[in-house]
Amino acid sequence: MTMNLLDIMRTSAVIPVIAIDDPDHAVPLAKALVAGGIRVLEVTLRTPHGLGAIRAMSEVEGAIVGVGTLTQPEEFAAARDAGAVFGVSPGLTDALIAAARSSGLPLLPGVMTPSEVMKAREQGFRQLKLFPAVPAGGIGMLNGIGGPLPDVTFCPTGGISQENAPAFLALKNVACVGGSWLTPKEAMKAGDWAHITALAKAASALRG
Repeated sequence: MTMNLLDIMRTSAVIPVIAIDDPDHAVPLAKALVAGGIRVLEVTLRTPHGLGAIRAMSEVEGAIVGVGTLTQPEEFAAARDAGAVFGVSPGLTDALIAAARSSGLPLLPGVMTPSEVMKAREQGFRQLKLFPAVPAGGIGMLNGIGGPLPDVTFCPTGGISQENAPAFLALKNVACVGGSWLTPKEAMKAGDWAHITALAKAASALRG
């Protein structure tokens, strides 16, 4: 699957940030989220099961699976080979830029300050993750940066919730938000996939 990063961001109002502790959860979780209208899934490498979960979730019909928490250059090719179609990093370094280019994996890099936004933009990145969004200034920061840098589109992540997400999604330079509230660990442990589908449906309706 080849998709433009901006198109991926616009596919789901919320991109769930997923940490898989039990590999058996991967497929039912992906199916539950897709059933609720959330198709773009960011599987983080924060647990040892990340790559395996990406491989399994990529087989779920309708799922657009990406890899999160990319911090090492060698992770790009491994995630791509596992089936990831985009990557997300908490920040941006020269080594990560080189790895993104050599792997061909579209990258949504994290930025926190106007200078970081400008540096990423100079390297050709027009879609960025504001991270951590709320500590970085949240809505005020995004409104402020939108004036001088109107060609940059953001996915704010970090401190985003069901309650404050609509205010972020209403901004013209925000295509989606990232959050972990769609995959509560208690529901995953209990196998309560219906609850996760309900959360996904509510999130899908946030864009209005």
